Amino acid sequence: MMWVAAFRSFATPSACKTAFFPGGASCLKRINPRTDFRPGIFFSTFVKLPHPIRKRPGQDFSVSLFDKQLVCVTGLPRAGSTLMCQLLAHHPAIHCPGQSSPLPQFLAALRQHTADNEFLLAQLDRDPDGVHGRLMESYRGFMAGWFSDAEAGKRLVVDKNRAWMGQFDFAERLAPGCRMIVCLREPGQIFGSVEARHQASIGMDFPDHLANASAYDRANRLFARDGVIGLALNGFRGIQDLPDSAHRQILCVLFERLVQHPERMMKQVWEFLGVDPVDIDFDNLSTLPGESDSHYRFKYTHRTHSRIRPPGRHQIPARIEAEIRHSFEWFYKIFYPA
Repeated sequence: MMWVAAFRSFATPSACKTAFFPGGASCLKRINPRTDFRPGIFFSTFVKLPHPIRKRPGQDFSVSLFDKQLVCVTGLPRAGSTLMCQLLAHHPAIHCPGQSSPLPQFLAALRQHTADNEFLLAQLDRDPDGVHGRLMESYRGFMAGWFSDAEAGKRLVVDKNRAWMGQFDFAERLAPGCRMIVCLREPGQIFGSVEARHQASIGMDFPDHLANASAYDRANRLFARDGVIGLALNGFRGIQDLPDSAHRQILCVLFERLVQHPERMMKQVWEFLGVDPVDIDFDNLSTLPGESDSHYRFKYTHRTHSRIRPPGRHQIPARIEAEIRHSFEWFYKIFYPA
């Protein structure tokens, strides 16, 4: 038996009739407003999978070069992924460096390069299933090497990167049974956090040169389909197209809930990952080495602190907040109903 998690988000009866539950048991769910909606409650329901994950043709898990359980930490910018990794690192069975990882980009580059290699294509013509199986095991070998610094006894390895939202199917084929923790936050407050960081480092431009734009234009570019925030939101929206079975391997964690009720949320995380709960002193946390925030021009910092301090609410212009809510109405209906 394996524990998995399904998320439900409850809103007011007038919020919507049909909603997408990214971490739930179904992709699209018809909601009964009389029975399914309760204001202000957001929790996860844990269920047991009746059957273990089955082997696919050509796979032999017993000899796989990668023998760890992969945990992908991903989500929206400024939404608590660094804090999540800091908390995961307190568990003795979890290897969690905490820094953003290049692993999904490495794997994507390897996959693209091998698909264009003429010698590999010639071998595929002779034995497509066998060569593809060896190719996948080669990727697992790369992953095993990447996590070779994990201490003995740490059977779960954490990799943090927003790209995992778009590569979950690939991750699941490479590491069957992997888990994905998606860190979310109210989009308007994400913009407010970025703006606050910009004002604190106003002498530096953004990596994508947004400093000379007005706050309104900066918001438009940040929330565009290829913007830092918009790209992540659209990547998260794509999760609804994954099979129902994949949704059971995905846990959504709201930043606001995590910083206000860390003990309660981490209890759900431990159960989702299938590990014994551990006691954490949230007022005396172990910190992790910092990232190279100069790479992000200090607009998106990744510092960890010895205690959890819920941030105050950022005040953003009403016009900008209204347009954010309108553009991402689907997100607000699911996670931040009125």
